[in-house]
Amino acid sequence: MCIGLIGGMDRLEKNYIREAGKFGIDLKVFTRYQGKMAAKLQNMDALIIFTNKISHNAKKEATETAKANDIPIYFYHSCGVCTLRNCLNCMQEEVVELKQ
Repeated sequence: MCIGLIGGMDRLEKNYIREAGKFGIDLKVFTRYQGKMAAKLQNMDALIIFTNKISHNAKKEATETAKANDIPIYFYHSCGVCTLRNCLNCMQEEVVELKQ
């Protein structure tokens, strides 16, 4: 499973990736707006957006890309590692429920 993380803090990027790895998830982190971001996000299984640490343009482009490609989006205001962990737990529970 490949998930895109939009926003967050540069200094926590390694921690985000390590935490996602514990769940068996390949995490692509975009802490700031990048050119051609839509092309990089369109094949993701889900997107997590930390709304307090991202530009409006990056949030808008990520949201539009997700909607156009039917990618689930999870919005969180805080950007800590615990927030990511809680989100990943919720996502895992949803996947388990869908399989049953």
